[in-house]
Amino acid sequence: MGVTRAIYPGSFDPITLGHLDIILRARRMFDSVIVAVAFNEAKKPLFTEQERIEMVEEALGGAPGIEVRLLDGLLVDFARDQEAYVIVRGLRAVSDFEFEFQMALMNRRLEPRLETIFLTPKEDYTYLSSRIVKEVAKLGGDVRPFVPPNVVRLLKEKYSRE
Repeated sequence: MGVTRAIYPGSFDPITLGHLDIILRARRMFDSVIVAVAFNEAKKPLFTEQERIEMVEEALGGAPGIEVRLLDGLLVDFARDQEAYVIVRGLRAVSDFEFEFQMALMNRRLEPRLETIFLTPKEDYTYLSSRIVKEVAKLGGDVRPFVPPNVVRLLKEKYSRE
């Protein structure tokens, strides 16, 4: 049996403690995990692709067996290129399930070797989203309980320029 690599895709704009929880638990399950920082034209990210990659790398602190890469295009093509046929997705609430289920089925239709597993974050993070974190930060709230220290700093820098 070969090495099992998993991909955890997301926009990570910014990365939260919920994301980190999923990444680190996935790493315990698989030989390696690729955190795929996605480019999505529909979303207007606060951070550039490069800033998000660096942010995730710094938040992970060089954790072994975890790589951070840019995902620009179809996830199934990226999975083939990386020879990684397990997708990890986080589910915070039942409302996440329908969309994630549809995506998992479409991905498997496009690449039959691709499997999706769903992980729920630690209970403390089930309400957490990047969108909510950005809103709290923009309004001057304390985001330290929700994001790693490097993200606290980066959010302060971004919103102090506005």
